[in-house]
Amino acid sequence: MSKLECNIGARGKFVRLVLGIFGLIGSIPFILMTSYGVIDYNLGMILSAGLVGGGALGIFEGWSGWCVARALGVKTSI
Repeated sequence: MSKLECNIGARGKFVRLVLGIFGLIGSIPFILMTSYGVIDYNLGMILSAGLVGGGALGIFEGWSGWCVARALGVKTSI
């Protein structure tokens, strides 16, 4: 297994960390709406899982300084 090398700067780390936190916080209303039956269970679970997974990935990228998109060769603006 190879070591994850830092491929983003301080500004990119900050943006990814903040967006990750917003993703996790944003999942809470969907979890509650799914729990109370306001939205369909399957749709709510997909949306919640996507937001939690994306938020967790963003927090990991911000913490580690390693961006998945950049590692795959995608040029990001931040």
